[in-house]
Amino acid sequence: MKRREFIGGAGGAVLSSLSWPIAARAQEKVRRIGVLVAVADSDAEVKANVAAFEQALQKLGWIEGRNARIYYRWGGGDSGRIRAQAKELVSLDPDVILVSTGLALQPLLQETSRIPIVFTQIVDPVGAGLVASLARPGGNLTGFTVAEFSIFGKLLELLKEVVPHMTRAAVILHPDQKPQAGMLRAIEAVAPSLRVELVASGVRDAAALERAIDQFAREPNGGVVVLPNPVTDGNRGLIIAMAERHRLPTAYFLRPSVVAGGLVSYGPDLADQFRQAATYVDRILRGEKPAELPVQQPTNYKLAINLKTAKALGIEVSPTLMARADEVIE
Repeated sequence: MKRREFIGGAGGAVLSSLSWPIAARAQEKVRRIGVLVAVADSDAEVKANVAAFEQALQKLGWIEGRNARIYYRWGGGDSGRIRAQAKELVSLDPDVILVSTGLALQPLLQETSRIPIVFTQIVDPVGAGLVASLARPGGNLTGFTVAEFSIFGKLLELLKEVVPHMTRAAVILHPDQKPQAGMLRAIEAVAPSLRVELVASGVRDAAALERAIDQFAREPNGGVVVLPNPVTDGNRGLIIAMAERHRLPTAYFLRPSVVAGGLVSYGPDLADQFRQAATYVDRILRGEKPAELPVQQPTNYKLAINLKTAKALGIEVSPTLMARADEVIE
């Protein structure tokens, strides 16, 4: 063999060996992941949760633009828009869909019984008929529950402990979400022993929310329990401002409301739930069936108190309650 031919052949072999990983990456299948969120993309808490989901996916080897493509759809807290977004997302035929809250899950289930779905922020999926059991959900659906109904009774108990003179409480809920009725029943179950009269206020938008709080605040010795849903989550700032204006002690399910100026919260870490959801998305993309992945429940709830807000309302939080708190914001 001539020297020139040898060099040419060797160079070709080297180039071929170098190009092989590039070719392999180019041929790597891109998996499609849909994400349907009920609220608007301007919600800071939800954006943080979604970021936690993306980061967890990356750690599991799913890189946007390389072997994964994530399609986001945001509902803006509007039922009609959520239905339209669910339909559009299903039409993209993703390999798996992550969905947050029951308001977004219900229209999604009306669009597909085939595409695997991983949910977060769902209450009592067995009672709602979404899954056959927590251990073996069956069908195309699995995920992570946000709480048992009894937890919402604890919100009223907590508020009464913070404000012993409270005799009235407004419960702000979404009338179109079935789990909200179960949350309300849990609160109603403990109200008599606390000697608190309840006023259930169903709201579908910010205007209704504002009217409900304004009307409730006309009488003294009141407090507010805010149930989690796209309307209350999407109008967190409005609720906090109105509670401050009317000097209403208010209990929330999720910590971000307390960080933003709310009085007290008791609930799970949603960012952690989104990180766990990424592990289920990963397992489904690698061949496991949602029907065989057990629905998981929170194992840890955290109590947060905003001491600055308490002082502004003239409330002195007991040392016992302060000692129980996982987080005190001053």
